[in-house]
Amino acid sequence: MSKHLERDVEKIHKRLMSLFAIVEQMIDNAVRALCEKRVELAQEVIASDHQVDSMEVEIEEECLKILALHQPVAADLRRLTTVLKINVELERMADLACNIAERAECLHDHAHFPIPEQMPEMVRQATMMVRMTLDAFVDSDAELAKKVIQCDDAVDENNLLIISELKNLIKQDSSLTEPALHCFSASRHVERIADLAENIAEDVIYLVDGDIVRHRHGTFISHKP
Repeated sequence: MSKHLERDVEKIHKRLMSLFAIVEQMIDNAVRALCEKRVELAQEVIASDHQVDSMEVEIEEECLKILALHQPVAADLRRLTTVLKINVELERMADLACNIAERAECLHDHAHFPIPEQMPEMVRQATMMVRMTLDAFVDSDAELAKKVIQCDDAVDENNLLIISELKNLIKQDSSLTEPALHCFSASRHVERIADLAENIAEDVIYLVDGDIVRHRHGTFISHKP
């Protein structure tokens, strides 16, 4: 790698790390706004979205510039294509955080609505997956990335439990339909954030090993009973 290419790639790496940090904070604030019914946190999340959009475009433009100017090959090319993919996934995570924040704002008008007890655990699992993907990317740790993928089943299970509980609440009291639907939507967004973390984990495995593992997790994951 030439010094100029190395410098430009390092610059991109730092910008992506900054984007990771902002998006992680947005997710944390969004779910706190939801679970604690704190509308001011929801507003902070929504206000941050413009910054993420700008950074996502900037990172993409810089990557394309490097590809055009330096024409990298092998590992350098793999790193840049991985950065481009992760950049998109992070922007999507930020959008989902904003969606959760909007649901939190709506639930603010239903102060006594009971948030399903599985929600905090589901949120913990999803945010842990996001943090693990960051660590896996920074450390080029394919094994950690594989552990992220294994975590997704637990998030999916909690999402199903939350949906079931919300359905029961609506059956018991139809006046809870509106807040239950807001909560259902928020739960689905949290589950989707976990899916995007899984996508980033797949990108890290590609970066480290050169393997495309999308749609074939069973080749390296053994499900224990």
